[in-house]
Amino acid sequence: MSSQKQQMKAYWRKNLQTLLILLLIWFLVSFGFGILLVDPLNKIQLGGFKLGFWFAQQGSIYSFVILIFVYVWKMNRLDKEFDVNED
Repeated sequence: MSSQKQQMKAYWRKNLQTLLILLLIWFLVSFGFGILLVDPLNKIQLGGFKLGFWFAQQGSIYSFVILIFVYVWKMNRLDKEFDVNED
C-alpha cells in the first residue's frame, strides 16, 4: 500500500473518530439529558427552569450548534495535520 493511501486511511480514521465522539455527545445531551435523565435533572434549577426541561427545550439545540463549531474547528486542524486543507 502506498504512503499516500495509508495517510488518507489514517485521515479518515481520525475523521470518523471525531464524528463518532461528537455524535455520542449529541446523543447524550439530546436523548440522555432531555428524555432519559429528565427526572433527576429536574431537581436542579437553571434560570428558574428545571434543568431537565431546559435540556429538552433549549440545551440540546445550544449543544448541537456548539458541536457544529467544534466539528469545523477539529476538521480544520485535522486537514492541516494531514496537509489536505484548502488554504
